[in-house]
Amino acid sequence: MTDSVKLNAAGKDLDLKVMSGSVGPDVIDIRKLYAQTGMFTYDPGFTSTASCDSAITYIDGDEGVLLHRGYPIGQLAEKSSFMEVSYLLLNGELPNKSELDGFTHTITRHTMLHEQLASFFRGFRRDAHPMAIMCGVVGALSAFYHDSADITDPQQRMIASHRLIAKMPTIAAMAYKYSVGQPFLYPDNSLSYTGNFLRMTFGVPAEEYVVNPIVERAMDRIFILHADHEQNASTSTVRLAGSSGANPFACIAAGIACLWGPAHGGANEAALNMLREIGTVDRIPEYIARAKDKNDPFRLMGFGHRVYKNYDPRATVMQQTVREVLGELGVTDPVFDVALKLEEMALNDPYFIEKKLFPNVDFYSGVILSAIGFPTTMFTALFALARTVGWVAQWNEMISDPEQKIGRPRQLYTGPTQRDFVPLADRS
Repeated sequence: MTDSVKLNAAGKDLDLKVMSGSVGPDVIDIRKLYAQTGMFTYDPGFTSTASCDSAITYIDGDEGVLLHRGYPIGQLAEKSSFMEVSYLLLNGELPNKSELDGFTHTITRHTMLHEQLASFFRGFRRDAHPMAIMCGVVGALSAFYHDSADITDPQQRMIASHRLIAKMPTIAAMAYKYSVGQPFLYPDNSLSYTGNFLRMTFGVPAEEYVVNPIVERAMDRIFILHADHEQNASTSTVRLAGSSGANPFACIAAGIACLWGPAHGGANEAALNMLREIGTVDRIPEYIARAKDKNDPFRLMGFGHRVYKNYDPRATVMQQTVREVLGELGVTDPVFDVALKLEEMALNDPYFIEKKLFPNVDFYSGVILSAIGFPTTMFTALFALARTVGWVAQWNEMISDPEQKIGRPRQLYTGPTQRDFVPLADRS
């Protein structure tokens, strides 16, 4: 590795510092480029630009690696719980038993919402999309919790983080209940984080709700697998909003809005819709042939990944989980038969193997969530619920960074050059 790279620009020879992380590609420090040359770099989508340094999550898309604080996602999903992973992302280390008990206790006792927020829900149309409700309600939290909005106080930042992680399942469950016309259920502190969410979503006041441990574990894994994913669009949005000094509730609401986009958070819904379009197992060969046809616009959703050029490491865990859930619930739906057969055929088809079009986490999670009973409109809301811990961990890291500045991307201007104003009467 070299300590610097040489650049000749605007008639000047520059030595640009090369910086190395603990793992991953080196980066060229261009912070002084504009001051020294009067030029910017051009990088649409920032796909070749490191906007920050972070110690939270590492991805190697070519090798199919996803690490949270150094721990492989497969190990965390198999051996850990969402509360443990949340503590890890926030604090940098896995908790001991006392730390985990204390953290879980804190989260559990922050799950209730201010009672006035129930009236806020009723201001939405009954058919409002759950993500529209979540954007509004999460943003409105800043109107209720003024005691944790001072971002310069580490203690207040942590209280706000705990509140967001704790209240998001309640908000998501209430959004679902409102859409189906059922009464809201208050949290039950005797249940786990995930079990409590399932009860608030599917329980009713008229009878006791018994949490199915297979379903609970599957949901907990889905939460773990979606907890953080490095500097993706919604995380970058949270960081950008936070860089202005906005309160944490507003920043997370901004992340939810970004996640709502179908190119980001809606992939599992798109995968399930594709399975429904295929309909029956006997039609799979027809759709595989269409996927291979360059002149056909049809694409297999839930296969391959923008970041992972090999197998999605999160999909390995989901592959077994989908079978556990379908076996436990005994759900009979042609969609699930199509999913399992399509998976089998794709994994053994030379075309898909050569192109590395393996099933990704969205392919499996959509099937699991549908089997549990979630409508597709809730899929992205569940993604937001899980990703909240990653967002607040990244937001905390950014606020704590002494080099943090307000985000200000540059542009390559291609509009008109300066021209003089023409009075209305003189315009042809």
